[in-house]
Amino acid sequence: MRDISGRFYKIRQRYGIAAPRMQVQSQMPWYLRWFAIAAAVGIAAAVAAWTYDAGRRYAGFDQSEVQGELSVTKRDLAAAQAELEHLRAIANAAESRLSIERAAQQKLAQQIRTLEQDNARLREELATFESMLSSEARSGSTLTVYRFKVEPDVLPGEYRYHLLLVTPRALREREFKGRMELVVTLTEGGQNAMMSFPEPADAGASAFRLAFKYFRRVEGTFRVNPKAKVENVQVRLYEAGSNQPRATHTVTL
Repeated sequence: MRDISGRFYKIRQRYGIAAPRMQVQSQMPWYLRWFAIAAAVGIAAAVAAWTYDAGRRYAGFDQSEVQGELSVTKRDLAAAQAELEHLRAIANAAESRLSIERAAQQKLAQQIRTLEQDNARLREELATFESMLSSEARSGSTLTVYRFKVEPDVLPGEYRYHLLLVTPRALREREFKGRMELVVTLTEGGQNAMMSFPEPADAGASAFRLAFKYFRRVEGTFRVNPKAKVENVQVRLYEAGSNQPRATHTVTL
C-alpha cells in the first residue's frame, strides 16, 4: 500500500501542477538564419547611408552638385591648358621670327661695316691715285709703294700687311715681273734680330711673286715668335733677273 501511494505521489509531481514547465522551440534551418542576419545588416547599412546623406544635405553638402562643379572645373582646366598651348605656340613662333630678324640684322650690320670699310678703302685709294697723278711727272722710272701698313693680327705673333704698287708711266708699256721680300727687324730676349719673308722653304710662294702692268694691291700675313717685339718692317721689290731692289719702303711699328 505504501508503495502504491509513493508511486502515485511521484506521478503527480511529474505531471501535475507542480510539474516543471515545458518549453517548445521550433527548429529554423541555418541558411534561413544567415539570410535573416544578412538582411538585417543590409537594412542597417542602408539606414546608416541614408542617415549620413541626410546629415550632409542638412549641413549644406550635396554630392551631385559637387560632382557638377567638379566637371565644370575640369572642362575649364582643359580649356585653359589648350589656350596655354596655343599661346606657347604663338610665343615660340614669335621667338623664332625674332631670332631670324636678329640674325638678319646682325648680317646687315656686318654688311654695312664691310661696305663702310670698302668705302674708306676706296676713298683712300682715290686719294692715293690723285697723289700719284700729281706727282707722276716727278716719279721718273721708279716703282712706287703706296699705303704700306703692318698691323698685329688675331693670333699672337701674327701680323697682317697690305700695300699698293704702282708702275711709273715710263714702264707701263710692258708688264712688270719680279718678286717681293719683307725684312722684319725685331727684338727678342733683349737682342736684335732680323727675319726675311718668304723664308727659304717658301721662296717660290705665289704671294711674293709679282706680275702687273699698272698697279697691284698686295696683302698677306707673316708670323714671328709671340714673345718678340717687331720694331720695323721693310718691303723690297726686285725685278726678274736682278738682285738689286727696284724699290724699298719701311714702316715702323
